[in-house]
Amino acid sequence: METTTQQIGEFGPIYTEFENRPKDAIKHLKKVENGECTKALYRKDVGYIDLVWGEHNSQTNNGYGLKHIIEKHGDEVKQLGFEIDDFIPLAVEYGLFDERRSNDKKIILSNKMFRVVIAQKWNGKSKTFLLTTFDLRKKA
Repeated sequence: METTTQQIGEFGPIYTEFENRPKDAIKHLKKVENGECTKALYRKDVGYIDLVWGEHNSQTNNGYGLKHIIEKHGDEVKQLGFEIDDFIPLAVEYGLFDERRSNDKKIILSNKMFRVVIAQKWNGKSKTFLLTTFDLRKKA
């Protein structure tokens, strides 16, 4: 499949052809390592969620987006028995909306095993995208 770049945004090239196709969007971002796939995920109580490649600082272990999830939390996801491509759509679909922890800047979805953080703002503008997701189980 040939991808089209509609425009350049704050995260790099904007790929619009992966709407409601999170696995394909994840595979594409892993391949190009740049940009964002708009409307890749959807939840009735959240709406559309974009996937961004993002960044990860290996010295501070801080970051956001798919790159951060892969580099910081990839091993945790594998310990849960999943690959990132499968885990992210399932975590977003089956995570419980945490009203107590959610606010106008972020939405928290979680269960006993994982937490998903969805940003609702970026640089002061409205933007709904997957910030991070990680394992909540106690470390041995």
